Amino acid sequence: MTADWTLEVRLQNVLTDMGLDQLPMDVPIGALSGGQRTRAGLAALMFAAPDALVLDEPTNHLDQAGRAQVIDVIRSWKGCVIVASHDRTLLDAMDAIVELTTLGVRTYSGNYSAYRDIKTAELASAQSELARAERTVTQTDARARLAAERKAKSDRRGRKLRASGGQSKILLDAAKERSEGSDGSGARLRALKSADAKAGLDTAREAVEILQPLAMDLPKSGLVRDRDVLLVEKLTFGYEDGRSVFQDVSLAIRGPERIAVTGSNGSGKSTFLACITGDLKAWDGQLALHVPTARLDQDMGMFDPDETVSEAFARLDPEACENERRAVLARFLFRGDDALQKVGTLSGGQRLRAGLACILGHSRPKQLLILDEPSNHLDIDSVELLESALNAYDGALLVVSHDETFLGRIGVERKFKLNG
Repeated sequence: MTADWTLEVRLQNVLTDMGLDQLPMDVPIGALSGGQRTRAGLAALMFAAPDALVLDEPTNHLDQAGRAQVIDVIRSWKGCVIVASHDRTLLDAMDAIVELTTLGVRTYSGNYSAYRDIKTAELASAQSELARAERTVTQTDARARLAAERKAKSDRRGRKLRASGGQSKILLDAAKERSEGSDGSGARLRALKSADAKAGLDTAREAVEILQPLAMDLPKSGLVRDRDVLLVEKLTFGYEDGRSVFQDVSLAIRGPERIAVTGSNGSGKSTFLACITGDLKAWDGQLALHVPTARLDQDMGMFDPDETVSEAFARLDPEACENERRAVLARFLFRGDDALQKVGTLSGGQRLRAGLACILGHSRPKQLLILDEPSNHLDIDSVELLESALNAYDGALLVVSHDETFLGRIGVERKFKLNG
């Protein structure tokens, strides 16, 4: 057996690349955080030096520094990399995008930004085709009306001529028969053209609906710019006596600000949000919440999996009448029997829509929305739906997310770093 004298150096290089070089070499995997375990798993793959890497959501649960390290390592990898991911920053490091939908599989050359440019162009083309199809239907209907008016005039002239007795009845009957035959053929042709035009319109409209992101029409929150929203002064919390998760944290929100809570994995960001909403009681400090508030987390903890979407909405908003609830659910694409689905059977994107409906469509609008990693485990379409809803929301936002693209698209105005 030949000794590998490069083993220790290669191992150290891989751990350094993944930001794990400060950890003891004998630390158990079970003692690592979720983000550290993800990076350790990728380090093991890199150390094995395969020809191809197949990675499933490699940046999930990583803080910003961890994401950057993983993306840098993937960019520098010389072999083949196949990635399943909803991280748009990571997807921008790819050479091609493979889109999987119920309509099939399509491959787009270039990174995610190039893919989005193509999809935008496809939408513009589909909208142009829809406009053309609408004009065709309008023109076809106009020609049909004109033909009907001409026939009506011709029929009136024939009746007048017959009543006057100025021509032979045999000649009039023959002319009538020829006219009816011609009109019948014309009517059938016009009906076929009308049916084709309407079928083309339906196809064009369906293409736009597939490509067009869902637009949100939300009620106003009523939050004005000089309204005090949240005041946190020297807040301290811990789970064990003598060991705080964070201490002396202060934060003020005034008016419809959009703030991202940042910090490394384990710094206590989710714990901080739980203290604000009252799910956890702080050890020390002051906290004043001045406006109606709702929290939306990645697990949609507001729901009972055994209740239907309609039942969940009725429980969470008992003051809304049935018609109001139906209207809100329809706006979020839960129409008719769709609202009778049990929450536990919904996909991640459907649960997101249900959560947005119950919070943003509430009869008493929430003026502060607290979001804890809301884009985790969502496909890109669902993340873009969430972005659309939040861009239509005019209240204050307090967000924990490591997705810089998401934070940029929802208009985060400032970042508050939590040092745990």
